[in-house]
Amino acid sequence: MAKILLIEDDPLLIDMYTTKLKQAGFEVEIEEDGNDVFSHAQKSQPDVILLDIVLPHVDGWEILQKLHQEKTTKHIPVFVLSNLGQKEEIEKGMQLGAIKYLIKAHYTPSEVVKEIEQIIEGNNNT
Repeated sequence: MAKILLIEDDPLLIDMYTTKLKQAGFEVEIEEDGNDVFSHAQKSQPDVILLDIVLPHVDGWEILQKLHQEKTTKHIPVFVLSNLGQKEEIEKGMQLGAIKYLIKAHYTPSEVVKEIEQIIEGNNNT
């Protein structure tokens, strides 16, 4: 069973995404505070990280950059899942190492699950 680390601070979205991901057969771990994400990712070694940008204490940009720079976490695919949808923000996310930038308003939780499944299946085929 693939493990997803969901980094989100909105309780409603946590519940919604956790439910959909578990229904799809994923193990889900949650981190709500930007301060704790990096150590959690290092210990847990999830198969995929779903990362919001606007978080308490440390924003997603800093987290994404750090995850991508560290050898213990740079192999983990990171999906940015954010309400920030300006072209510059999307480009920044991709430049910092995200494999996909998903705008929350444009993707249902079921569609997010499909995106994750495609990446995991692709990684298993290589």
